[in-house]
Amino acid sequence: MTTARSRSRTTSSRSAAAGNTPRGRFADLDKDKLRGGYYTSSKVTEWLCGWAIQSADDWVLEPSCGDGAFLEAATDRFRSLGLTAAEIGRQLTGIEIIPAEARSAVERLRPTLGNTSEKVVCNSDFFSWWQGTDQPAFDAIIGNPPFIRYQSFPEPHRSIAMEIMGDQGLKPNRLTNIWVPFVVAATASLKPGGRLALVLPAEILQVTYAAQLRSFLTDHFARIDVVACNELFFDKAEQEVVLLLADGALAKASEANDCRVSLTEAKTVADITETGPAVLIERSEAKTIRHDSEKWLKYFLDNRQISFMRALREAANTTSMSTHASIDVGVVTGKNEFFVLSADQVADLGLDGYTTPLVSRSVQLKGSQLGKADWRSLAAAGNRVHLLNISPAQASKLSPKLRRYIAEGERKEFHKGYKCSIRKPWYLVPSVWVPDGFAFRQIYDFPRMVLNDSGATSTDTIHRMRSLHAEPERVIANTYTWLTAASAEIEGRSYGGGVLELEPTEAERLLMPAQLNGAMPLPDVDQLVRAGRLDDVLEENARIVLRDHMGLTAAECTLLKGVWTKMRDRRNSRRRGARKAAAEVAA
Repeated sequence: MTTARSRSRTTSSRSAAAGNTPRGRFADLDKDKLRGGYYTSSKVTEWLCGWAIQSADDWVLEPSCGDGAFLEAATDRFRSLGLTAAEIGRQLTGIEIIPAEARSAVERLRPTLGNTSEKVVCNSDFFSWWQGTDQPAFDAIIGNPPFIRYQSFPEPHRSIAMEIMGDQGLKPNRLTNIWVPFVVAATASLKPGGRLALVLPAEILQVTYAAQLRSFLTDHFARIDVVACNELFFDKAEQEVVLLLADGALAKASEANDCRVSLTEAKTVADITETGPAVLIERSEAKTIRHDSEKWLKYFLDNRQISFMRALREAANTTSMSTHASIDVGVVTGKNEFFVLSADQVADLGLDGYTTPLVSRSVQLKGSQLGKADWRSLAAAGNRVHLLNISPAQASKLSPKLRRYIAEGERKEFHKGYKCSIRKPWYLVPSVWVPDGFAFRQIYDFPRMVLNDSGATSTDTIHRMRSLHAEPERVIANTYTWLTAASAEIEGRSYGGGVLELEPTEAERLLMPAQLNGAMPLPDVDQLVRAGRLDDVLEENARIVLRDHMGLTAAECTLLKGVWTKMRDRRNSRRRGARKAAAEVAA
């Protein structure tokens, strides 16, 4: 068994540029976005190649081969099927844009393939190469495409990639990560019956920009198996990835295709690699998919749970949060270091009269209500809960002390940051308004909403809620249910660290009772949440909201609770794993 390791194209941030970024041709990229790659173990590359290469007659492509570890695993697989070096050289192709990496891949294969290794590796941009070759040409495509955000992928490569997506019927945008066109072009390279075996970011399951790709894949394959793991595949990184096994490529895409989709999750990487792909896939339960923007996160549930959540979405007694309230981002200052201040800073800098009460961190929201006394306590404790908020009227006559503070900010070049630079003048913060409530953007346990009686606004770490019709207190009280919690796990997205994130449009899709007929009084909820007794609140609202007012049965309430806890615990297990890995690195 080889001990080689393959360079991944990911970093610890979910959208940062990759370790695969070409040095030289891509040298103009921000160095902060060129953090080193992480490594996929050879056991994973062997596992994927063992599944994908099913015959000695297969023609195989690795579209972004890096230093050649996937090619090495494919070579070993072909040799086990009886192929000679010359035959492997004809049937195996690796594309790599970075010259040094391409040379490394050639040298990696040389001990096994000799000079034939030079025929296997092509030093080229994959998308340009793809346009210049006849497709489809391959039985299997393997590898780990680069995870590089749209803005960091330079021309002309980006335009070619987006053109290929357009030719395949997709509409890319500026959120499209470059791994998406890699998957699209790879799919279009497959002969009928062909297979994809790829390491992809877990974003494929959940992000909006991958919604088209999810439908594209289900239109093009007979079967798709996604293998996830509670343990992170990449050592010392919080990038969550999945293994995509797509089988039975169709000669022509069909929206009527009855694609079988399953998600399998293992506790450890070893649980995957020590189990044959066929055995692991056999254990999985096929899911009934929908050809819409439905996220694949839902497929971690069993079919009964999926059907139940779909039925609730369509039921007359439920609605979306958007019926009762609007959710918007918090204040975007452009430079919190300058605009978000403590009480001592306000006094020392002479900025009294130029600030607005603020909540700057979700940890400052302890219960389900934030009152004026709560905010004063935060301020007295030294929290940065003052927002520098200069009104247009004040801007025409600034105090000498405020002028000095602004000048100091300009000396530090705060005004040159993007958000500040597009404002005139740069120190006037837009969209400062006081919401009826706050909604957590990042969630560890429960998607908590908090009534705002403090007169404060919030930074963009916390969303702002406005009630549309009912009293804000009634709206917020009705969010403390398993219904809202379960839908949050499905509508949001989570990353390697296990935190659930809800953008405003996702928060507005959270399920709520259609009629706000009653719930546990919010002051009682607040007291229990502060005491760490959230479960007591949810149990009581299961009786009042879910059963008495919405008419759910006790069994349906239990099912709903199970959906929430299953998805929440799945996230949190990765969070604990990431903390353990970080502690081991620190030690």
